[in-house]
Amino acid sequence: MNKTNVQELHDVVIRFSGDSGDGMQLTGTLFSDTSALLGNGISTFPDYPAEIRAPQGTVAGVSGFQVHFGSHREINPGDFCDVLIAMNPAALKANRKWLKPGATVIIDGDSVTEEHLKRAGFATLDPIAELNLKDYNVVVPDITSMTREALADMGLDNKSVVKCKNMFALGICFYLYNRPEDHAKRYLDSKFAKKNPVVAEANKRAIDAGYNYAANTHQFANTYTIAPAPLEKGTYRSISGNVATAWGLCAASEKSGLPLFCGSYPITPATVILEELAKRKDLGVKTVQAEDEIAGICTAIGAAYAGNFAVTTTSGPGLSLKSEALGLAVMTELPLVVVDVQRGGPSTGLPTKTEQSDLAQALYGRNGECPVVVMAASSPSDCFHYAFEAGRIAMEHMTPVLLLTDGFIANGSEPWRIPSMKDYPAINPPIAQPSEEMNFMPYARNEKLVRSWAFPGRQGLEHRVGGLEKDCLKGCISHDPKNHQLMVDTRAAKVAKVAEDIPVQEVWGDREGDLLVVGWGGTRGHLQTAVEQMREAGDRVSLCHFNYINPLPRGVREIFKGFRRIVVCELNEGQFANYLRQNFQEFTYEQYNKCEGLPFTVAELVAKFQTLLK
Repeated sequence: MNKTNVQELHDVVIRFSGDSGDGMQLTGTLFSDTSALLGNGISTFPDYPAEIRAPQGTVAGVSGFQVHFGSHREINPGDFCDVLIAMNPAALKANRKWLKPGATVIIDGDSVTEEHLKRAGFATLDPIAELNLKDYNVVVPDITSMTREALADMGLDNKSVVKCKNMFALGICFYLYNRPEDHAKRYLDSKFAKKNPVVAEANKRAIDAGYNYAANTHQFANTYTIAPAPLEKGTYRSISGNVATAWGLCAASEKSGLPLFCGSYPITPATVILEELAKRKDLGVKTVQAEDEIAGICTAIGAAYAGNFAVTTTSGPGLSLKSEALGLAVMTELPLVVVDVQRGGPSTGLPTKTEQSDLAQALYGRNGECPVVVMAASSPSDCFHYAFEAGRIAMEHMTPVLLLTDGFIANGSEPWRIPSMKDYPAINPPIAQPSEEMNFMPYARNEKLVRSWAFPGRQGLEHRVGGLEKDCLKGCISHDPKNHQLMVDTRAAKVAKVAEDIPVQEVWGDREGDLLVVGWGGTRGHLQTAVEQMREAGDRVSLCHFNYINPLPRGVREIFKGFRRIVVCELNEGQFANYLRQNFQEFTYEQYNKCEGLPFTVAELVAKFQTLLK
């Protein structure tokens, strides 16, 4: 069919939404990956329901996947959507507030029944009027019925047929935005064809049916195209933060020459890291799925003692359980990477929702004076880099490292330029070598205050480690007060010296101005977009975003001096702001905080920053 009304757009935000069993994450992922293959910049936000087993058709059980794709690199998934795909009334109700003015809304007409409307909490039988959607382009195709019709001759049961309706919706979006269907079909073949070729064929046919419906209906006046983004030359793939973290750890293992061991308990939203590492037996990776969080970290500490690059993965509640063992790793001065994929709230909280909830726990959540290196990744793709960095610092400085990501960047995805490993430095752990003197001192230190890593089973390197305080050289148990003070001071100084081995802090924008926006971790995309918008409007605003938190990088004080006001933005109640007050007491810090289980929106950030400039 000739597409006569094709409009070129700069960027588009689409939100796929339905019950948690409707396949919205798969649908969104296939659309995102297709757009990435066309060279668009993409940023995604999978929004899982916190109540995973909520009743079908209720607002509490709505699952969403938002994708922002455009003709330049997209660093956030967008505030509001141009297109909402709602597979039932609950999805429509839950996402009404995220619609742009005049947005296109596509809702499955078969779901607009009295039963579904009541279950979703509508007061009337007219959801369009009740939600005041008269100024929106609302399209109500009978997606379920048309899917049944398209698959009528395939011999599938009704349940299997209905499961394909999300692919019908995907086909509509492929038509609207001139996306080819090939990648999605290849994926479906790879996923289903061997075990169940009929299911693969049914899903592919549903895509075609949705595409043909959109092409032949008069309800879509225009189709749209988005030019490729001007990305640096190279080989790209779409990658999620969790997968990127796993691969960065593998890269650190390769560059150190030591095998990777991961001992972890599967906890939402970190499970994918463990799953991905378990697939990497071809790289010599060893994984243990432990029965609990404590066992996970303890197996990793044992592996580190035995000469492995040791990793454990968790989320906030798991980090609480690991705290005693983490203190043991600090005392024994063994390299260990703990990846904490943060989620919302205390206790079990909001297991599928994002929040910067664990910084205070990462910095202070252990008994005694127990410093560890703390880092935070900022985007799905840079999880690779900071996982590598965490491994490098852990092994070269013989210290545990806590790497913080969060649910937003862990589950979100973006194009990632696959790096050449020759561009990454060798990792040189201080591995002890037996000497003829046979007088090995396990706590003798080099210029970085780092002790040697003595693998067991080597003659001449016999030594004692454990949780009781050690003599500052011999490693035997010591209760001497002065020795304890010396070891406390030394462990702190060793972590502080890591600042000499990380980049100087940078500022995005000018080094002087009226407002400095400060953030850390996964908020970077939203903060940078907000600052960019204000700078384009002529405001003297810059961004100082942190990835290295303990120790803080060099140059922070000099940056802070250049601005009239400083605002610290966090998805918590001010944990980093308080940390900065502790370290740089001479400055005054404004705060902008949010604990809603959602990322910032650019609009709310701009509004806040504008008030601070008055």
